[in-house]
Amino acid sequence: MKSHTFVICAYGESEYLEDCIRSVMAQTEKTRVLITTHTDNAFIRGLAEKYGLPVIVNTGEGGITQDWNFALAQVKTKLATLAHQDDFYEPDYAALMIAAMAKARQPIIAFSDYRELRGGAVAKPSAMLKIKKLMLVPVRLFPRSKFMRRRALSFGNAICCPSVTYNLTMMEQPVFKNHFTSNEDWEAWEALSRKKGSFVYVNKPLMEHRIHAGSTTSDMLAENKRGAEDLEMFEKFWPRGIAKLLCKAYGSSEKYNEVDED
Repeated sequence: MKSHTFVICAYGESEYLEDCIRSVMAQTEKTRVLITTHTDNAFIRGLAEKYGLPVIVNTGEGGITQDWNFALAQVKTKLATLAHQDDFYEPDYAALMIAAMAKARQPIIAFSDYRELRGGAVAKPSAMLKIKKLMLVPVRLFPRSKFMRRRALSFGNAICCPSVTYNLTMMEQPVFKNHFTSNEDWEAWEALSRKKGSFVYVNKPLMEHRIHAGSTTSDMLAENKRGAEDLEMFEKFWPRGIAKLLCKAYGSSEKYNEVDED
């Protein structure tokens, strides 16, 4: 019996959606796959029919957090991954994440290393990606330590949201608060970091996260919405003075996500 579900969160008519579907359908360990959307349309329905996938429509309020929470609420298995429609998963993602969860004590989430797709090609690791990987070393060495995971999160969001597999038996739903427009995942990791259990880091790039002008990250940066949210997150870990300094440095690093249309 399958223990894991990929929920592909589809929106609009993404030119990358079919590549994402193909990647999750080509996993070496077969899992359940379904599509959820708040923007039901013929394009999404056509691809779903082509690959024999169910489409579940969110007829309630839309938005990033609402869509993600709705997607997780449709899952009947213990483990789930929110597959963002622009991203691509390596064939052994599911097998390695399921295995890592099985070996861990009280796993809360598991997440992998990742690469970035820019202009249709895998980009060389940026300085920021290298820093994020270093930030996660303590988590990899001490997966059950609340202190270590919170110290890692206190310097920024090093966990790539679409790389995460959730152990739904270890968390209450809704997982994401309807509060932020760009840091909803970081806010969720901070809340989950307080729980007893393991954050499981698989130190291997098992997915590619696409950065392009139409991505949510780029949209938030273009509209300059993220600074206040970053400060609020840093203040969950640090006094306001230190939080402001970290926020300024973190904001400078985010400029790497400002790209032209592919």
